[in-house]
Amino acid sequence: MNIVCLDMEGVLVPEIWIAFAEASGIPELRRTTRDEPDYNKLMNFRLGILKEHGLGLKEIQATIAKIDPLPGAREFLDELRAATQVLILSDTFEQFAKPLMEKLNWPTIFCNTLEVADSGEITGYKMRCEKSKLTTVKALQSIGYETIAAGDSFNDLAMIQASKAGFLFKSTEQIKKDYPELPAYEEFSDLLAAIKAAL
Repeated sequence: MNIVCLDMEGVLVPEIWIAFAEASGIPELRRTTRDEPDYNKLMNFRLGILKEHGLGLKEIQATIAKIDPLPGAREFLDELRAATQVLILSDTFEQFAKPLMEKLNWPTIFCNTLEVADSGEITGYKMRCEKSKLTTVKALQSIGYETIAAGDSFNDLAMIQASKAGFLFKSTEQIKKDYPELPAYEEFSDLLAAIKAAL
């Protein structure tokens, strides 16, 4: 029994924080897990900048409402879901992901949640579990699934390496260079073919 585990941002949809950095005119918010391997450090950095600029959940959600999935992402997911079980594992937050899941025809996503004050200020965040992508892949394996994983960033490497087949997709040149043993693809058709071959 196979289950495919996919990252969301950078793989199926554009990076939310990069889109918000452009919308808000705050270039520091362009930092993502492609740049910073330590997710807690990255999130605390982001929350500090939001507080400094008086920005909250409402402003980020307004940007997310304008984000569409990457071209071909929905068709890729539809075809993949017709072939096997698919689970999106993301370090994003429920409050960000919902409108994007609607545009992707409601795939299942495991992600985290934001702590939001009545004022709309994001005061913190709650991770679903430690090392959530790797922990989830190992949990799936413990109940009889073989996992196939794909992602683009540092925080995807552990789940990719722990799976029976793993792929980089639309990753950085540096990550591809550092992990030459991982097949890397740029087009959904190529990733789909590689996953189907691994099923």
